[in-house]
Amino acid sequence: MISVRKRFSPWLWIPCLFAAEEIPSAVVVFVALLMFLQFGADETMASLFSGLLFLPWVLKSYFYTKVNMMKPQAFKRRIHLVELLMFACLMLIAIYLNDYRVEAWVLFLFMFVLSFLCAWHELLSRLYYNRMLTPREQRVYGNTKMIASQVSLVMTYGLLIIVAGFFEVFFRSYQKAWAMESSLVAGGFLVFCVLNVVVVQTFRHHGHYRRETFAGAVQHEWRVVERIRQKPHVVKLLLSLFFLLLPQALMFNTRVFFLLASVDEGGLDCSVQEVGFAQGTVGVIAFSVGLGVGRFWMNRYGVRKMFWGMVTALTLSPLSYMLMSHVPQPDDLFLLCCMTFFAQILFGIGLNVCGAFVRYTSGGRYRNTINYLYVPLVASAMFVPMMLSGWLSTLLGYSCFFSVCVAMAPVSWVIVKLCGMKKILTIYENNQ
Repeated sequence: MISVRKRFSPWLWIPCLFAAEEIPSAVVVFVALLMFLQFGADETMASLFSGLLFLPWVLKSYFYTKVNMMKPQAFKRRIHLVELLMFACLMLIAIYLNDYRVEAWVLFLFMFVLSFLCAWHELLSRLYYNRMLTPREQRVYGNTKMIASQVSLVMTYGLLIIVAGFFEVFFRSYQKAWAMESSLVAGGFLVFCVLNVVVVQTFRHHGHYRRETFAGAVQHEWRVVERIRQKPHVVKLLLSLFFLLLPQALMFNTRVFFLLASVDEGGLDCSVQEVGFAQGTVGVIAFSVGLGVGRFWMNRYGVRKMFWGMVTALTLSPLSYMLMSHVPQPDDLFLLCCMTFFAQILFGIGLNVCGAFVRYTSGGRYRNTINYLYVPLVASAMFVPMMLSGWLSTLLGYSCFFSVCVAMAPVSWVIVKLCGMKKILTIYENNQ
């Protein structure tokens, strides 16, 4: 039985907690790629660095048992400690960009530490949310959590990238512009850190908890992995999930390369401001709408009715970029935003199908995850293709590369059909 001192409503602490989670996560997952490119990394190295930043999300599950076994009183302290370390890391990045000669690999090390802290914070926040609210309350506040997260993502990836472009013009220096940008992100994040000190509550649970070592937590999670491996059809599931996510994994970074590349290189020669608006504002809004629509359809109609529709949406999202790479270069920002909106809303809708795969392997562990990209199973499927995408796009050229991504869609459909994943997942959902 959980007893909580009801000082603040969930309508207050949920937005503060999950907005704070998304700000540094947006820097790691989206903004870091632009920074690597502008500080000397070529497309091959930038995609390699960005792919490696997903490694903490792949390994995050090994911390699950340790966090889950913490005493309830420790959650508040740990959340504040991790947020303080994230703020310190953001400020160190700003100082490094402002005062030193920037090397892409050193910047990657800073970002990797920040990525580790983001994965840790996401785990703490999700388990805190699970403890604080009953399952019924979690359904009530689910949309509040998603809206807070996606609004902070739009503000970080979209608006601040546009501002960074203006800083580049004003300072006439990439380094000064990104130093100022990082300072603004750190300052905005600090506001939420202070708010969370006030609104995040301490709760008490009358029960027994044991102190779990990291080695013990890893051993426990490895036993979980072994149990998953023994589940029927798990090899078919992993194979299907990999091919479903393969086009998106290859596109994740290369769509930004394509927008920034010059016309002579086959790109659209967009400015940083245009990338920020098209990808970071319009694209994130479309992705958020797609996630919400897809989740509503999945909850209302179930896997059986929505499976192939979501599979098709997920695999056909790259079609927009293939069209832009083959037709005459669009010089209209409105047209670029329309194509981006189409691609990202399909991505958001289709990504919900991964929820059925995740529930099959993990049960209810990730039921309160906002974005399935942060789930270790999904991140593992995208990890290697993301790292190789820059090299492949350089080797093939953008037109050919995006055509290959689209051509993978029917391959994915055939593999999913042969593996019988719709039938397997439907039977599993009906038995829960």
